[in-house]
Amino acid sequence: MKNLPEGFLEKLRAVLSPEECLEYISAFDKEYYRGIRVNTLKCSVSRAKELLPFELTEAPFSDKGFYIPFETQGLGNLPLHRAGAFYAQEPSAMSAVTVLDVQKGDYVLDLCAAPGGKSTQIAAELDGTGLLWSNEIVKNRANILLSNIERMGVVNAVVSSCRPDRLCSALEGFFDKVLVDAPCSGEGMFRKDETAVSEWSPEHSKSCGERQLAILESAAQALKEGGTLVYSTCTFSREENEEVIERFLDSHKDFELVDCGVSFGRRALGKAVRITPMDGGEGHFAAKLKKSGELYGNDPTFSRIDTPQVRAALKLYDEIFKDRPFGERFEEVSDKLLLLPDAAIPALHGLGVLRAGLLFGEVKKNRIEPCHSVFAAARPDQVRSFIDLQSGDPRLAKFFHGEEIEADERLKGFTAVFVDGVSAGFGKAVGGTLKNRYPKGLRSL
Repeated sequence: MKNLPEGFLEKLRAVLSPEECLEYISAFDKEYYRGIRVNTLKCSVSRAKELLPFELTEAPFSDKGFYIPFETQGLGNLPLHRAGAFYAQEPSAMSAVTVLDVQKGDYVLDLCAAPGGKSTQIAAELDGTGLLWSNEIVKNRANILLSNIERMGVVNAVVSSCRPDRLCSALEGFFDKVLVDAPCSGEGMFRKDETAVSEWSPEHSKSCGERQLAILESAAQALKEGGTLVYSTCTFSREENEEVIERFLDSHKDFELVDCGVSFGRRALGKAVRITPMDGGEGHFAAKLKKSGELYGNDPTFSRIDTPQVRAALKLYDEIFKDRPFGERFEEVSDKLLLLPDAAIPALHGLGVLRAGLLFGEVKKNRIEPCHSVFAAARPDQVRSFIDLQSGDPRLAKFFHGEEIEADERLKGFTAVFVDGVSAGFGKAVGGTLKNRYPKGLRSL
């Protein structure tokens, strides 16, 4: 059994019975759980089961979540992973979004979003409707978040790197639903993460609780009246879970704890849920809070801009895509052209926004060059020119390495590349060759 930090088991007894503590200790002699979540923005569950080279076993935490064999190797190098057909995710980490119960058309804030597992899960539930705002205060982690949002083909997201208090103050009362997956001591990851074990201490857990409460206080500002707030962690600690919720409710009489509405896990505070290795996941906690009042809708009215650059972009748009699948709401930001979602979007200035909507193209030497982002969100029926390669095609390795690949001589111009029908990027077809446009930062070595 792994050497657990001194004092940890004593604290664990505050949330688990003696019998449960023994079960938890014995779990360290077993393999930890591994899982994936199918990204239904780009691939159906049934199709993923056909295509993936390993067995999928249903996990209870999401209807799109599955256990995979522990010995599975090289997930990140699979063409379907690079193309965003699935997200590698610890199974119980899917529980918080399930508790949030996202519906199409919702405006959702994921306040502590990196690396993007829960944000992309929210995006799949929204299915291109409403608005997802994903925030991460640490800039380099926010860039990873943006990369995952792009890989998974999310069209209706704003990604920012901003302090929670600043962001939520500026977006007061804007969101139907808010997720706070708070930074924590990581006790739920002890079976799989040696770093979480080595960094644990009672003092660290207590300081996490103070920071978590501050983040939760900020999140409450961004929520509409009648809205839903889900607080989650991957720790077992009362100081970071129950006590944070109790302290928050003591000072926010307009909020109430409501039942999570799920059958998995075990109850905490009567209505929250705690997941342990005995429940089929490494470790998670989620509490669902409801704000009093009547929920109201956002007004998505906006005006479209008409500039020479936008007119040129529309012309290119129609040359590459059929029927303008991502709308026509262009926005110029410096030398970049964005396609914004058809949703109410507040003023973005001063909020550390890295991206809003899809990056359609960049202006270079008086021409517009299309970007990876817009191709990563496309389906075969939406583009005029494409190559669809099977996972075993040797051209895929060359494409992801940034090399030119052979193409049908009949293909001309900007051409999408698909992996078994899942968008992976694009190139420019010229005389039987596809000149590669796969981003350098994503290429395999």
